[in-house]
Amino acid sequence: MKDAAIALGPPLAVVLALLTLLAAAVVRLGELGSGRDVLLAAARAVLQLAAVSLVIVAVLRSGGLTTLFVLLMFGVAALTSARRVGVLRQLGWFATAIGAGVAPVLTLVLAAGVLPPRPIAVVPIAGIVIGGAMSATSQATLRALDELDGRYGEYEAALALGFSDRAAALEICRPSAGQALIPGMDQTRTVGLVTLPGAYVGMLLGGAGPIQAGVTQLLVLIGLLAAQAVAVLVAVQLVATGRISRAGRRGVRCR
Repeated sequence: MKDAAIALGPPLAVVLALLTLLAAAVVRLGELGSGRDVLLAAARAVLQLAAVSLVIVAVLRSGGLTTLFVLLMFGVAALTSARRVGVLRQLGWFATAIGAGVAPVLTLVLAAGVLPPRPIAVVPIAGIVIGGAMSATSQATLRALDELDGRYGEYEAALALGFSDRAAALEICRPSAGQALIPGMDQTRTVGLVTLPGAYVGMLLGGAGPIQAGVTQLLVLIGLLAAQAVAVLVAVQLVATGRISRAGRRGVRCR
């Protein structure tokens, strides 16, 4: 398995730099966004992974430090999601949505004993589930708010027909927000046929057999689906009740 590991050295650095520049150039020249954002994201990834690599050994030796590390991941996920949507002052509600998705998944797999309560097992699974819930929350919230902004007339029409604020908002934003689940659904449908996800490959590189790697990946995928479904549901409800809204924009009127 050592022969399958990524080779460290100058060629790797060159390849990473070229891929980053390619992505930044395509984004900028194709007017898909800011190429600078791509460069900054890549630079942050390098620095953050370097920092994690330095502290992860100490973290994995202590149950207390592992708990703090998972909480740190959760806090950063909530902060990132709130910042992505542009409503940082409502950080607590993003933490609520992400936590609602993550908590039952981690609780169930630990309580059932299918995931060993050891730091080396908990940290990567928790990170994957938290990251998936974060992405789904961000996408669902953005879609829901955009729908309410773009179809505000339909929202008011629903109110005129006797719908409550919450029910009228859900009629408008729920279908679009639900599309945030599509990437996870597609990944689950095509696993093993189109892609071999990270948990599977990582287990193989770590010396596990194909069956054990497959079972681990299945647990990750199904856990992600559950976490994302709950997170999206809670996020949509928070938008529909006006707890998450954009400042200075038309939105749900809370009564």
